[in-house]
Amino acid sequence: MGIAAHGGLDDRRVVRARALTLAWLAGAVVTSVLMPGVGLIREPRPTWIVLGSIGTLCFAVTQAGVLYGAVAPGGVRGRPGWTAAFVIATGLSIALVAPVAAGTWQSWAWIGAAVVGTLPVLLRPRWVVVAAAAVCVIGAAVASLTGGRAGQALVIVAVIGATSAVVNLSVLWLWRVIADAQAGHVAIAALAVSEERLRFAREVHDILGHTLTVIALKAELLERRSSAARPAPPNAAGRTAGVRDPSEAAEIRRLAASALEEMRAAVAGSRYVELVDEIDALRRVLEASGVRCTVRVEGDPAGRRLATLAPIAREAVTNVLRHSRASWCEIALMTVDRRTVLVVRNDGAAHGATHRDSASGGLAGVRERLREEGGVLTIVQDDDTFELRAELGAPA
Repeated sequence: MGIAAHGGLDDRRVVRARALTLAWLAGAVVTSVLMPGVGLIREPRPTWIVLGSIGTLCFAVTQAGVLYGAVAPGGVRGRPGWTAAFVIATGLSIALVAPVAAGTWQSWAWIGAAVVGTLPVLLRPRWVVVAAAAVCVIGAAVASLTGGRAGQALVIVAVIGATSAVVNLSVLWLWRVIADAQAGHVAIAALAVSEERLRFAREVHDILGHTLTVIALKAELLERRSSAARPAPPNAAGRTAGVRDPSEAAEIRRLAASALEEMRAAVAGSRYVELVDEIDALRRVLEASGVRCTVRVEGDPAGRRLATLAPIAREAVTNVLRHSRASWCEIALMTVDRRTVLVVRNDGAAHGATHRDSASGGLAGVRERLREEGGVLTIVQDDDTFELRAELGAPA
């Protein structure tokens, strides 16, 4: 109850933070309409008022879609349609807005500034400067071709655009910090639930499995004794005394053995599902910490010992977070030649003290746990790439 209540409180805070972020970004969209709108007011030609209004509104709508996508789950890169529409609307605005109030107002320069302010949402940092420089050149060229002052247009696009970019980027950065913190909180709670379920599955297997095995063995012993016993002669009432029915003992043994197999299958399946869920939770923890993470599950990993890999996956991810500065991490769970294999790779080996000493700390415990289950731990470091590979043989 406490966790649920706390999670609900966090959800309300995230909703408020998202609403405030969208409200702030909406200001950028309003600016993209108002400043070119001044040119529309000054434009004496009705045709260009209509065309300029169309170009301005198309640009504002696509800009709003891009900025909204940056706050929505998945980010704007998960919505390529809005990005394509924004690029098309930007190109269209040059033809429709640039001639509006030419020579008296820098109508398109303000749209150019809005484009520069939106670039950090669309592009990776190394491409933002290049694209911004290209927009500045376009803004100066458009002003020159329409009879305006190129220097003034360049100042508007560069200075106003850079200011807008810094403000938008700061707001989005704060939003992502809040969203990542919430995602990390949810992932940690999911890990705690997963660990408790794995513990319960182990206890069920250890306690109930032992009891069912004893029942099956005793039923088998009773069946053998009953088969060897001879029926006693009938008594005065016509009934036999001391007769044992071996078929009933066989049925008890069969039911106990069937229940044992079903319980083992259920526990093994539960452990597999929980391990996959736990790996997904670890992915969310990594992404909440700023580490790009990919997960692959191949084949059909299964078996009673699969739960052994859960603490190994947690320890490997703990090393990535505490002892490295990784930018990406890959977690793979697969079946190779009837062996279950867990692989955790990342690019933070050059910065990790624990990675350089693979026999120390938590990795020593990981190796010991695998050894007890007949598994093998392999650690490979190549330049700045670190790989932990845990293998479990086929179930006996």
